[in-house]
Amino acid sequence: MALAETILAAENAISGNIATVGYGLAVIGPGIGLGILIGKTIEGIARQPEVAGQLRTTMFIGIGFVEVLGLLGLITGFLFS
Repeated sequence: MALAETILAAENAISGNIATVGYGLAVIGPGIGLGILIGKTIEGIARQPEVAGQLRTTMFIGIGFVEVLGLLGLITGFLFS
C-alpha cells in the first residue's frame, strides 16, 4: 500500500510541474504580441505625430485583449492542475 501512495504522490507532483511549464509557454504568445503591438504603435507615432492620440487609444484597447490571453493561460493552469 505504501508503493501505491508513493506513485500517486509522484503523479501529482509531475502534473503540477507540467502545469507550470504550460503556463510559462502560454505567456510567450502575449509577450510577443505586446512587443509587436507597442513597437508598431511607437513606429506609427514617429511617422505621423498628429495621430498619436488615436494610436495610443487603439494600443491600450489592444493591450487589454492581449493581456486576456495571459490571464486565460493562468486560469487554465489552475483549473487543470
